[in-house]
Amino acid sequence: MTMKVLAVETATSWQSVALLEDGHVLAEHEQDAAGSHAALLLPAIDQLLSKTGLRLTDLDGLACSIGPGSFTGIRVGLSTCLGLRAATDLPLALVPTLEAMAWSVKRDHRTLCPVLTSRKGEVYWALFRRAKNGLERVLAEHVGSPQALARSLADDTLLFGDGWSAMETEIRAALPSSVRAIEGPPSAVKPSAVAVALMGIERLRRGERAPMQVVPLYVQRAEAELKYEQSGGVSPVARRQERVKRKVAERLARGGRGGRR
Repeated sequence: MTMKVLAVETATSWQSVALLEDGHVLAEHEQDAAGSHAALLLPAIDQLLSKTGLRLTDLDGLACSIGPGSFTGIRVGLSTCLGLRAATDLPLALVPTLEAMAWSVKRDHRTLCPVLTSRKGEVYWALFRRAKNGLERVLAEHVGSPQALARSLADDTLLFGDGWSAMETEIRAALPSSVRAIEGPPSAVKPSAVAVALMGIERLRRGERAPMQVVPLYVQRAEAELKYEQSGGVSPVARRQERVKRKVAERLARGGRGGRR
């Protein structure tokens, strides 16, 4: 049975949205959102649905990158997917951002180290290796200085991502003499919704579903999130989820892209 999935990747300033049917890309939209995910994400999804002639209710599932990365980007992407799930009852798969980046590097059995920029001169990273049935996680997601990343490497490692591009000099300077840093392919620099979709399809086929209460993979707690908790207010994820749910419900009622043909 084929599976059509909408995937969203907003963990960095680079926004990526894709519609896949199993391993085939039906449509893809990528752009530099630069802090404008909230304004650009739903129109990008609408554009893909219009391009393919599909409606949300024609899909079999959703997949979303859950971080680590930009607090705002993760919040917008996740809350949007939660809102779509609430409005359509589609199953949702959650995919760690760094894992999806490593998954996109094919046919390389060296240690894989996707790196994303964090705040205050720090980076996010994790370590993976190719295994017989996919990826083996060698080191869980971490956040810290370029020097801390360098100290975590034990053998020749493929590094890629905007954090590597920004901190290459510092990472190389701190590497142990026994470790060689190898620059990864240009195609792996930016997180991709296609990789998120492919990993999401695998998870959905295994019966993995996001729980009702979802916590983004921040690794480093965002100051904005702490302030919301301290104020006792409703989280920004919950607020946007409700807005998306309401908008999609209105479209379903009008017979728009949210409804069946």
